[in-house]
Amino acid sequence: MSETETDVDVIVIGGGIAGVSIAYEMSKTARVSLLEMESTLAFHTTGRSAATFLETYGGEQVRALTTASRAFFESPPDFFEPVLVTPRPLLQIALEGRGDRIEAMYESVHTLVSDAELLDGSQCREVFPLLKPDVAERGMFEPRAMALDVAAIHQGYVRGARANGTEIFRNAAVTTLERRAHRWAVTTSNGRVHRAPVVVNAAGAWADVVATAAGVTPVGLTPLRRTIFMVASPLGSASKGLPNCSEVDESFYVNPEGAQFLCSPADETLCPPSDAKPDEVEIARAVDSINAATVLAVRSITSSWAGLRTFAPDRNFVVGEDPDAPGFFWLAGQGGYGIQTAPAAARLGAALVLGGSVPSDLVARGLDVTRFAPRRRMSME
Repeated sequence: MSETETDVDVIVIGGGIAGVSIAYEMSKTARVSLLEMESTLAFHTTGRSAATFLETYGGEQVRALTTASRAFFESPPDFFEPVLVTPRPLLQIALEGRGDRIEAMYESVHTLVSDAELLDGSQCREVFPLLKPDVAERGMFEPRAMALDVAAIHQGYVRGARANGTEIFRNAAVTTLERRAHRWAVTTSNGRVHRAPVVVNAAGAWADVVATAAGVTPVGLTPLRRTIFMVASPLGSASKGLPNCSEVDESFYVNPEGAQFLCSPADETLCPPSDAKPDEVEIARAVDSINAATVLAVRSITSSWAGLRTFAPDRNFVVGEDPDAPGFFWLAGQGGYGIQTAPAAARLGAALVLGGSVPSDLVARGLDVTRFAPRRRMSME
């Protein structure tokens, strides 16, 4: 074999959290190569994520993966920094007239998240004193939510995968994928050819693009832009003890970050796979909403950025082998849940790729692997 060719058990396409986490899990027993189109891993969504660990966030299948990931984050294995999380409770508020939304959410999550607590308006202000009086009708408090150290989590997976023998190729955009004699041949922009019986498509916003290059029918993934911006806190560094606060209809959220707040309009604007840029109009809208609900009195922002959150039509992940393309596996469509579910999603994906059974702790939490199948009927959950 020439120096421009590799031959392994599994090729992973994508160096964000999905790609490196499943590479780590599979490399415990298989030979893995990982291909990343950029010069830097986690350049797009993962590297721009303001990640938190929220067990009340997302649909029931997402929550199963999230709750199954807590133990990993709290007691990480070798190759990871010893501390990956910081306690950061979450308060979700409903503005006047929208209290029923909070109550319905509570009913759907309290079985898996038993310490979630319903609050009235005055209790919401006790928890987050920067709220204006009489703004919140109802709230739900998640006391064991956490802030995640995204860089440390991603780099731990990279170190672990490499220690297990995974070779990582940067500047390796996929140009062609062909199935030949029960093996995939993947040619990249640097001229290398990578061969394996299995390809894992963990390319994030580009996952449907990769599928098309392989002659596989796309599954209908939609990249949506999310804008983030920073503002000064009127409390200075004293605000770091406050919980995250979000509005249940997703008009905004504010998260304490040292002497600043990380804010977002929680926008979901259709955007092609790209280097996403912040939306100034959405920032202005969020500033108005934040100023109407809180005493932050935002007048200017200190910085802003954007990332892409990619969803399937039903907002469940796409995990498993494509029934029309032997050896072509999907790990895509994680939307805004990719970091907080990475440990469990990677274990699930690795089990499916390597022919194992669905992990029993996921089954116990109600995970239904058919809900992740690439060719499922994707009605909205």
